Amino acid sequence: MNCLVCGAQSIKLILEEDSKVYWRCERCYFISLDQEFRLSSSEEKDRYEQHNNDIHDENYRLFLSKLFKPLKDKLKDEAKGLDFGCGPGPALAEMFKEEGYGVDLYDPFFFDNERVLTKAYDFITCTETIEHFFEPIKEFKRIDEMLVKEGFLGVMTKFLGDEKDFGQWYYRKDPTHVAFYSPKTIEVIASMMGWTYEIPEKDVVLFKK
Repeated sequence: MNCLVCGAQSIKLILEEDSKVYWRCERCYFISLDQEFRLSSSEEKDRYEQHNNDIHDENYRLFLSKLFKPLKDKLKDEAKGLDFGCGPGPALAEMFKEEGYGVDLYDPFFFDNERVLTKAYDFITCTETIEHFFEPIKEFKRIDEMLVKEGFLGVMTKFLGDEKDFGQWYYRKDPTHVAFYSPKTIEVIASMMGWTYEIPEKDVVLFKK
């Protein structure tokens, strides 16, 4: 078995709990749920439909502002974006639209319009999305193909903390979460893709192509 991010063969079993198995890469510290324990597509969609991501919920918008504000500060007025993995309630896209930016939507369950994946974008957002990637590096390469030179990818996810706490971590226990990233994983992804990056807020990454 190879790492789903960096391709290294140095993978070790780190947890068997809740009838699930997790693997950790010794090179980039990426942790993945064994594919045998992934939800089916219908089960996954059912879980997402239970999420309460109301576009008009002020607390949710405040949560998204951790990414929205630092990314918006880097954009030109005419920038065009894509909310990749936007879910059923694309609140972040709405926040950018309110500021005058054009934003397309893509989600394999709720906005499955692959036409938007053939376009070029000044910025792409993935909020609470990359932890759902079955094939992370494949998805990052797809995003790279859509980003213009000097374009931005804004990501929000919970970073891994101390490995010994992984078994009790609430984020791991979400059955739709299959991919877990450490700061080292982010560094390796940036290096592989030829991107630079910064971490403007806790659990937020801004990559630049």
